[in-house]
Amino acid sequence: MQKRYPDLAIVLIEKEAKLADHQTGNNSGVIHSGLYYKPGSLKAKNCVAGRHELVAFAKEHHIAHDVCGKVVVAVNQSELPHMEKIFQNGLANNTEGIEMIDAKRVKEIEPYVESIGGIWVPCTGIIDFRGATEKMAEIALSMQPKSAMKLNHEVIGIERSAEQTIIATNKGNIEAKFLIFCGGLQADRLAKKDGVKLKEKVVGFRGDYYELTEEAKHKVKNLIYPVPNPDFPFLGVHFTRMTNGEIECGPNAVFTFKREGYGKTDFSMKDTIDALTYKGTWKLFFNNMKFGIDEYRRAFSKRLFLKTLQRIIPSLEMKDIHPGRAGVRALLLAEDGDTRDDFRFEFHENSIHVLNAPSPAATASLAIGGQIVDEAEKHFKLK
Repeated sequence: MQKRYPDLAIVLIEKEAKLADHQTGNNSGVIHSGLYYKPGSLKAKNCVAGRHELVAFAKEHHIAHDVCGKVVVAVNQSELPHMEKIFQNGLANNTEGIEMIDAKRVKEIEPYVESIGGIWVPCTGIIDFRGATEKMAEIALSMQPKSAMKLNHEVIGIERSAEQTIIATNKGNIEAKFLIFCGGLQADRLAKKDGVKLKEKVVGFRGDYYELTEEAKHKVKNLIYPVPNPDFPFLGVHFTRMTNGEIECGPNAVFTFKREGYGKTDFSMKDTIDALTYKGTWKLFFNNMKFGIDEYRRAFSKRLFLKTLQRIIPSLEMKDIHPGRAGVRALLLAEDGDTRDDFRFEFHENSIHVLNAPSPAATASLAIGGQIVDEAEKHFKLK
């Protein structure tokens, strides 16, 4: 927005003490390829375009990254039809360089993996998303001296007059003519504060990671993914080499009793009541009962987590892994329990709300930003 409209004074309001402190800074750090997403969807289009923009940005501004490639591997015959489907998705989405490979080739790429075949995705990579976010903000602020970033400012309410909108925060009021909300885990609450009549609700799902010990790191070269279960909105537990050299295994996906709770026992009465009094949450639970129970058991059992990892790398042992960090994903749930899987924007008076930006939103961030500016030009009549 600042690049296209350098004369605009833009204020970035962030309730945390630093940027990217939730979903962006606690994801798996992967530059996604565009392999999984429905052809023609906003996810697919923005992922592929955004990946190219993000890699170019990282190169130009020296952000830690590596386009190292990944393998998606099948371990039994029942996974082959869905692997073929996502391969065809990848072709339709112009995911460059992908190829179906046999078990021998998988072993050449990842020697400790036991599989019956897979997909080689050379354009997937890893990046420091926190570093990228901070650099984007730095560049934007350098373009216009009147622009500003307000950290530790939590939005409490929105009040409109004929000429201006007053954003009430915990540190005072800020006046603005136009508003763009990108609230992540708080997107639905911010929309309601702005007067948007919203039926869906955001529900948080925590993902726990384990890390490989120093002695076991040699068992993973780069990125190893399973064939995802098509019945669930998650990619499954995978192995990721991070830009800092650590090897992460995860994440699982469990309902969290606190939207911004990263510990297994974190609890918020407000968030819990909000989620459990919503019928969409219960619909999701009942529709995925076995999956949910298995995920919870695995969240509290290192042995069960290891068993999942051993489907792909059987030689891993208990001593090879130790608990790592966690992240929380925002799922926009419909009343029927459907997870709104694509990117979703809502327009309201002088506001634009990004209500749903699930993975691969971090990869697609620059492309999504471009789309938001396009929408802002029309909705705000900027031209």
